[in-house]
This record gives sequence, structure tokens and C-alpha cells, in this order.
Amino acid sequence: LGLDMEELEEIEEDAGLGNGGLGRLAACFLDSMATLGLAAYGYGIRYEYGIFNQKIRDGWQVEEADDWLRHGNPWEKARPEYMLPVHFYGRVEHTATGAKWVDTQVVLALPYDTPVPGYMNNTVNTMRLWSARAPNDFNLRDFNVGDYIQAVLDRNVAENISRVLYPNDNFFEGKELRLKQEYFVVAATLQDIIRRFKASKFGSTDSVRTVFDSFPDQVAIQLNDTHPAMAIPELMRIFVDIEKLPWNKAWDITKQTFAYTNHTVLPEALERWPVDLMEKLLPRHLQIIYEINQRHLDHIASLFPNDVDRLRRMSLIEEGGTKRINMAHLCIVGSHAVNGVAKIHSEIVKTQVFKDFAALEPEKFQNKTNGITPRRWLLLCNPGLAELIAEKIGEDYVRDLSQLTKLHEFVDDDLFIREVAKVKQENKVKFALYLEKEYKVKINPSSVFDVHVKRIHEYKRQLMNCLHIITMYNRIRRDPAKLFVPRTVIIGGKAAPGYHMAKMIIKLINAVAQVVNNDPVVGSKLRVIFLENYRVSLAEKVIPATDLSEQISTAGTEASGTGNMKFMLNGALTIGTMDGANVEMAEEAGEENLFIFGMRVEDVTELDRKGYNAQEYYDQLPELKQAIDQIKSGFFSPKEPDLFKDVVNMLFYHDRFKVFADYEAYVKCQEKVSELYLNSKAWTKMVIRNIAAAGKFSSDRTIKEYARDIWHVEPSDLKIPPPNEPRDAAEDKTPNGTAA
Repeated sequence: LGLDMEELEEIEEDAGLGNGGLGRLAACFLDSMATLGLAAYGYGIRYEYGIFNQKIRDGWQVEEADDWLRHGNPWEKARPEYMLPVHFYGRVEHTATGAKWVDTQVVLALPYDTPVPGYMNNTVNTMRLWSARAPNDFNLRDFNVGDYIQAVLDRNVAENISRVLYPNDNFFEGKELRLKQEYFVVAATLQDIIRRFKASKFGSTDSVRTVFDSFPDQVAIQLNDTHPAMAIPELMRIFVDIEKLPWNKAWDITKQTFAYTNHTVLPEALERWPVDLMEKLLPRHLQIIYEINQRHLDHIASLFPNDVDRLRRMSLIEEGGTKRINMAHLCIVGSHAVNGVAKIHSEIVKTQVFKDFAALEPEKFQNKTNGITPRRWLLLCNPGLAELIAEKIGEDYVRDLSQLTKLHEFVDDDLFIREVAKVKQENKVKFALYLEKEYKVKINPSSVFDVHVKRIHEYKRQLMNCLHIITMYNRIRRDPAKLFVPRTVIIGGKAAPGYHMAKMIIKLINAVAQVVNNDPVVGSKLRVIFLENYRVSLAEKVIPATDLSEQISTAGTEASGTGNMKFMLNGALTIGTMDGANVEMAEEAGEENLFIFGMRVEDVTELDRKGYNAQEYYDQLPELKQAIDQIKSGFFSPKEPDLFKDVVNMLFYHDRFKVFADYEAYVKCQEKVSELYLNSKAWTKMVIRNIAAAGKFSSDRTIKEYARDIWHVEPSDLKIPPPNEPRDAAEDKTPNGTAA
């Protein structure tokens, strides 16, 4: 048709239905499950408005609605024939035959299916996203016959459930609409799963009743953080109230069905729903949670008599002030497996955050280190590098990323070294042109592309990067003639709209960029760019062009991280702390092939014990003092000298993430980066060692571990015959004529 494929791809909107790592991880997992031939479904909400579009105006973040469906979505298929009712509010009646949840308000869940193709194996799985619809008699079945127009307008109230994604990453906001969303996706999904189970040969019915004994053998449900935790009381409600199973049997089946993945240890991120909100919205579920808790606490009291403090710590209900339900505790008690998402994180989960639970059932706790799909994060975004690798080791690595270790043989191959460097340089030139087009700044493509892209959060320490930028700037101004290895520092990411400090950090970075980029003394030595509206499609452009990946969270705060893995696979070197999956990246590649710096978890613990005093570092480090004084005095905000007083005040008096404590080690480590970059060959050899060690971080490996250790299913590498092949010809290809 004479259309350019790249141009067409640019037009398509991202489906921004997640906040950051958690949503992107789910997408990688869907790709891997299909590629491994698992019969798996991804369930979620079809938000009308996804994560906001970020505009930078005068250095500040401004949010715009993400109307991603404006031009339609060709990949989805509405399935009204599978529409299901979801109930809210009402009250509970206790009858002779059991509890009845009555006088509820009904919202309909309309499913939209999106195909998830496996890689070259003719497998296509389904992602099913629910959209909220008001029933046609909504507000009209009541006796308020009067205002028909208002009744129709009020349908919006029901349909608002799937209107918009809450834009918080690693932060809990206890809003009624959010709890409605969480229950909505869970209630619709469980009905769907049970319908499918009953329709299969396993849901055998003796006379009327379904026998659910085989349910956990046929169904595994993985809870992606605590957001779908209401699935536990909901499945109990279905089994006990509707299917009339005895409590103990229902509970046994429920526990065998669910497994829970924890994604964060930050206390402000843990979901703790107020009991009175739950009582209003889901009264029957609150009763069920109370019953689960009672039996749970009875069990603990029998093991630890008179240990009231342990009962308090382990309860699903937190007393004191407003009573709250601890959703993580509900997930642990209601699941047969609990996992963290990197070795260090799973250790912290076991020994600190949930140590009472781990002491009780150590066998329940596991690790499943996160991964990324090499299809999107290498083949699709970096075809030059993917092709170069294929020339050396063949194409099989795409489905078995562990084969990248074969690249170790070529680490001293001069031609290969040059080719790897050339691909990186081409990617940098291409991205530099993109930046010049979008940001009207001249970029030096031979500079170090130093990239820090992720959600803006204090624990991720974009502020520490900012202090390093100011330090480099001051060094250039102090001695303009001295050799300086040129840098282009690229920082990008969205701040939650209500997160004041994160928004101030964005403004500070932009204020610093304004000064640095317009100082003639600096010239092309140092450029600072804040990347607007960071999202998956932009990650696909910036990651292949990156030289240095910034992974600098305070040790013990980033559960895993997955951006770190994407950069490693795409030939960037990592500067980072011993946190999350960085630890395992260093283990795989050798610590000498990453730029590791700063406090370890033990050092942070020790510093907390003795008390962190930011002032000490300020007094002892002249370059840190200079940078902070410049921020404080208005050097970067001359029209509003005390613009950043909140930021400076936080750094001195309530910095939970100890930026000053790691500043010196960080700056020294950055000097090592610049030094190595001067030796192009040594740099590229280190890059090759990193790529060769990246195999572990495929989401295929992660999913195989979930499949074997938690779901008890076997991945299949059988290629399903394509639909154009006659069936009988296909039969010969499978061992015994049965589908995998």
C-alpha cells in the first residue's frame, strides 16, 4: 500500500494500562507463557483512560488524560456473550441454608479479548480485560419512576469502575472506587474460571452439585501483588454460600488454588483497607475475612499460648485508630506459595517483613527472580544487535536465552568487538536525531549516554543523579581546560500526580538542565535532558542507545527492577547499588563487570541503628556542600530563590533513603565509568561480558520456575500445527495424538 511500517507503528497508541514495573512484568509474563505453550490467561481491567500522558511545561509535570481508545483498538474483540454480573453494597441475611447477600447493586462486566501470540509456535493465548456496564434496568427497577433522564445519566456511576487507572506506583491510596475496581476484576474473573471448570470434563456433576475436589489440579491463580487479594474471600463465598461446600473443604481448595507474589517492601505501598469501607461495600466478604482471621489466630494461639503480641502482629485485622485489613496477611494465609521477585528481596520478605509467617511455614516462601521477554526487549527494539548475535551463535537463543553464554568465546574477537560498538553507535545516532527533533538540543553522539528512566520516587534516588550532574557541572566550570569525558544525561519518568516531592524532583532536574545546557563554558561536554512522557514505546527507543544504566535505589528498597535487565541485554553497562536483581546481575556477569557502589543492606541497617545524620556528610564533602548550597540559594531558580527549600529540607531532616550517605561513593564510581569509556575496546569487551551473562533474566526462565514450583504444570515446546495444515497430517507430529 506504499505505507512505511515504522511510520505506522509510531501512530499506534501505547496501551498504558499499568503504572510501571508491575504492569510491564505482567505483559512479559503473558508473552513467555504463550511462547512456552502454557494454557494461561491474563485477567485485568480495560481502563478507558490509562496512565496519564505527561507534559513538561516550564519544567513542571502536567498531566493529560490518556484517551488511548479514541481511534479504536483493532486488537481487541468484545465478548458480550460472556458478560457477567458483579454485586456491591447490600446486606447479609443468615438463613437456615446459610448466609445470603441481598439487596445488592449490580454492575455488569463485559469482557474484551486480546490475542497473545507465542513466538513462532502457532500458540495464541488470551488476555481478557473487563469493562464495566450498567444493567439496562439500572435505577429504573426502583419505585423512582419519576426521573427517567436522571436514571439513565446515573448509569455513569456504575460504568466509572473501569474509567481510569489509579496512577500511583508503590503507594496505597485507600479510595472506595479503587476497592470497587479490585473487587470488580476479581468477581468477574472467578465466575469466568468456574464457568470454564464446570464446562470441562473435570467439573463432573453428581446429580446437581459440581465436585470441586479436582479444582486446584485444574486451576492455578497467581495474585500479582495484593491488588487482587479479594479473590480469596470471593472464592470462599462462592464455595460456601453458593456451592454449599463445608468451610474446611472450601478453605483447603482455596489455599491450594492461590499463590501470592509480593512486589514491594515499602510500608506506604502495602494495602490496608479500612474495615468500615469493606463493611459498606462488601459486607459478606468482611464476615468471611473475620472468620478466616479467627481460625488463623486460633491456630497460632494453639502453637504459641499467651503470646498476644504475636497474635497482634500476625492478625489480618490491624487494631488502633481506624481498624484496617492487612491485605498482604490475607494473601499469605490464603495461599499455598508466597514469593519475592529477586533473591535479596525474597530474603527480606522472609527475615523482616513477614518473618512471623515464615517462621510458621518456611516451606511456603520462595524466590522467583523477575525476567523480561527477549522478543520485545531485544529482537523488536534492537534488531541490529539481535542479528549480530544470531550471526555468531544462531537464532535459537531467542527461545533459550541461556545460550547467550556462547558469546564469551568472542569477547576477544576484534571484529566482533568492533561490530558490537558499531551497532551501539548507530543506535545512539538514531536516538540523538530523535532527541534533536523533539527537544531542539544538539546532542554529541560520542558522549556517554547516561540514562535513568523509571517512575520518579524518592527511593529510586533521581536526586542523587541530579547531585552528580551538578558536581560534574561545577568541575567543568572550575577547570574548563581539564579533560572531561562528555556526557549526555537522560532522566525520564512519571511522578504520581499527588506526590509533591516527586514533582519537585522533576522541576529541579529541569531547572538544572536549563542552567547546564545554556552555559557556554560547558559547551557540548555536558547535556541534561528530561525525557517527557516515558512509556514502553519510548523505552524501546532509548534503551538500545544507552551506554550507562542507572540503578541506584537505596539497598533493600527496589524489590527487583526489570529496566536493569533490559539495559544489560541491550549492551549498556550498569552503575548500581547491591539492590534487587542488580545483585544477581553482578553474580552472573562478575561484580568487576558492573559499576557497583554504596551501602549494602547490612550497612543501611547499621546506619539506621546508629542514626543517619545528613549534616555530617554535608560538612565533610565540599562538592556536596557546594551543590546543595547552589540548590538552596536559588542558583538554579534565580526568579524564585527558595523554590527548592522543601527538597533541601527533606535531604537534611527526613531523607529515608539516605542520598548523602551514598553520594561520595557514587561520584567516585562515576569517575571510573568515565575512565573506562576513554578505552573504547575495554568498554565494549565489558559490554559483551554483560550481554553474555544476561540469559538468566529472560521471563521464559522465570515462568518455567513458576510453572514447575508453584503451578505444577509442564511447559510444552510442541509446535501446534498451523490451521492451514490438514488435521490428520498434524496427528503424526505429536507422540500419542493428544494435544499438549
